[in-house]
Amino acid sequence: MAVAGCSAHGDKKEATDGASSTARNAAAHKGAPENPKNFGIMFPSLRAKPFAEPNDAVRKALEEVGRIGGIMDAKEDLSAGPERLLLDDKVNGTPTRSDQYGSNPYNPTMTQGSTFFGQFIDHDVTFDRTTVLGAPANPLISPNERSAALDLDILFGGGPGHTPDLYVDNKSGTVGPKLRIGTGGVYESMPYVADGKGTYKTVTADPRNNETLMLEGLVVGYMKAYNRVLDDLKSLDLSHIPTAKDADLSSGHERYLAAKEVLLWHYHWLIVNEHLPQLVGQSLVDDILENGNRYYNPPKGNAFMPIEFGSGAYRFGHSQVDSSYRVNFTSGTGESSNPHKKPFYALTFDHKSIPASKYDDNTSYDRDDTLGGYPAKRRYIGWQTYFDFGDGQVMHNRKIDTKLTNILFKLPIPSIAPGTEKSPVSLAQRNLLRQLTWATPSGQDLAELMKVDSLTKADLAEIGGVYAPFATKTPLWYYVLAEARTVNNGQSLGPVGGRIVAETLIGLVRAQSGSYLNKYPKFKPFLGTDLKLGSDRVRTITGHRDYTHAHLLYYAGVVEPGVYR
Repeated sequence: MAVAGCSAHGDKKEATDGASSTARNAAAHKGAPENPKNFGIMFPSLRAKPFAEPNDAVRKALEEVGRIGGIMDAKEDLSAGPERLLLDDKVNGTPTRSDQYGSNPYNPTMTQGSTFFGQFIDHDVTFDRTTVLGAPANPLISPNERSAALDLDILFGGGPGHTPDLYVDNKSGTVGPKLRIGTGGVYESMPYVADGKGTYKTVTADPRNNETLMLEGLVVGYMKAYNRVLDDLKSLDLSHIPTAKDADLSSGHERYLAAKEVLLWHYHWLIVNEHLPQLVGQSLVDDILENGNRYYNPPKGNAFMPIEFGSGAYRFGHSQVDSSYRVNFTSGTGESSNPHKKPFYALTFDHKSIPASKYDDNTSYDRDDTLGGYPAKRRYIGWQTYFDFGDGQVMHNRKIDTKLTNILFKLPIPSIAPGTEKSPVSLAQRNLLRQLTWATPSGQDLAELMKVDSLTKADLAEIGGVYAPFATKTPLWYYVLAEARTVNNGQSLGPVGGRIVAETLIGLVRAQSGSYLNKYPKFKPFLGTDLKLGSDRVRTITGHRDYTHAHLLYYAGVVEPGVYR
């Protein structure tokens, strides 16, 4: 696999002396909002050079690019059913003799869990509920409803004192510090409560947490890991974690802060060492860790969410979503040593499935797809499919390219974030119109600024065939996808997309004064290190392999090697 930035389209020499670094920092500060709760701009020098003007012709062209059946639609035959769409090479988009790349091929360097961890991170740092798709908005005065910090507020909310409904009630009349865990059916779930009207609601810090069963399961896995850390605090070596080592463990509030910090250090470590190398290549991660950021340098204490990340580059993950998933191995029939006992295969979204919500003792209401928020006994995750436990059961996500599964071109309304526009229902159209909302620069202008080779008109012939100007002034989101396909065969991001993603995520970790990168960069994660992995690990998966999400989820108690649920 080519490493992002090291190919025919790779890095050109850029000056890195102190003067140029100072100039970059000064320029970057111009893109910082006065209120860090608002969005910001990573490349303010390009603010006057958007990829296109927000006129009707451009909007129509963007809608054409992102329409169902259009150039971005992988056009799977959904009638084949969820199991065949995953496993049958005749219909699952893998390479053929006539198509050496494939219509929507698997990515051997990542797992299906990588997709949903990426979504988990996105929800932790960005949420736009105020702008109108395709209508220009000023990011510097537009609120980001998530803190621009990798602080897991999607789990903890405002803490026991401010969001007590997220925490366990104690006999003393206090709440917390443990988080509430639900029992939707057979295994753990989000907490659900009846609303007295025959329906129910999910108790969660972020309404997007149950967009899919996989995301919901990952959120609950992190919640359970935190709860176990609370139980284990006295036996853990906390000597390098300042908040934890100095905590008064007789205080519920200090136990909350200590356990949260332990989990945050593991979360940040997994972002930097497992996730980012898969997305952008190890050499780019190493370069940023050793030499610092070039472009995302927010003022101290004023980390912000750059629009080029949140609405552009980081949306690459939508191209890695599959049309269907093996949700678990037993469909609610109990644990087994056999991974083939009774697997629950499901389309990601299925409009023919039961559409409405109903509260029925949290066990009997079900759907045939992976839309979250429905507590039934088979709606939980069998994690051996999503992360590599060395048992031969892990599955890969899709490559990063300009094709999205057909299912994402007709989103069910419950999967669209609450408080945001419900139209259009094509995720591709929504992403493309966001480029107009924020007036993002073209991929070509960013490549020139970064001094890396730009994609050619030939590389972008497909989008140029829809609207000729897009071949030379390409919407950032589309450019990032095309760059990954062209430069790295879809296995990782290219130099423009990779630089934006890596600098933002590493920059956000560094922006937290108590993070492991600031306090103890040699930190090694320790939760779940007693996990015994099998011998059949997939060698093509990239990123750090000695500690992965398999270890954290094992520690959380949501998966056991050799036991399939």
